[in-house]
Amino acid sequence: MSGRLRHYVCGRTAHDLSAMFRGGAHETREFPSGVFLFDRGDGTRVLFDTGYATGEWNIGWRGVLYRRLLPPTVAPADDIARQLADDGIDPASITHVVLSHLHPDHIGGVSGFPGATFVLTAGQQRSLAAPRLRAGIFTGLLPSWWDEASKLVLADDAFRDIDVSGVSVWAADLLGDGSYLLIDLPGHAEGHVGALVEGRMLLAGDAAWGGDLLGATDDLRALPRAVQHDAAAYRRSAALLQNLAAAGIRLVFSHDPLGARELLD
Repeated sequence: MSGRLRHYVCGRTAHDLSAMFRGGAHETREFPSGVFLFDRGDGTRVLFDTGYATGEWNIGWRGVLYRRLLPPTVAPADDIARQLADDGIDPASITHVVLSHLHPDHIGGVSGFPGATFVLTAGQQRSLAAPRLRAGIFTGLLPSWWDEASKLVLADDAFRDIDVSGVSVWAADLLGDGSYLLIDLPGHAEGHVGALVEGRMLLAGDAAWGGDLLGATDDLRALPRAVQHDAAAYRRSAALLQNLAAAGIRLVFSHDPLGARELLD
């Protein structure tokens, strides 16, 4: 396998760690919104999430509340389609868009990819059909053509037990060759998934706030713990990820400040 994996920052937010975690440092940390492009080298290009929406968010008072609790900083240059074009990649060449979950910092750039196949889980589809404020899903961020877009909705039985470096994971083989496995990582949001790329790097979405904060999952304060879809499953996913890291799998979370653009050697 010889694919490429690139990282793009598409907006950011900032929070005081002491307000998020018991015993957390009294410091405000910036959390970038990461988007990841896997280019298999044969014309298949898979985007993992799409970052924040630029411009106006016409999603009513719920959106005002969300932006007050989780204030984003987004500039026009943060748009993922624009960044791809600036990088010499035609947005129309994206074949698949995998959504780890449906929060605003992950679906905001969907409108840039009308020709792609969107990959969702059955859990995401259920939450999209009946969005609630606590779930953090705002259908107003989706483009007018969303209902007609090409979609691959992975049923619960599309996932099977797969051994990854001696660790059992629940996974679905998106491309059929093992290069891109969608990994069930429940807890943060209904139907939340990660992606194991070429068997060595796991894009873990929002299964934790960051790689260095994975071990602090049990120390989440009441409010950030309450907004998890399933706090117990969130802790189990954290334990699974720790086992994978111990087995040599590199973990990359959506809000990690990575610096490097190219992630695979």
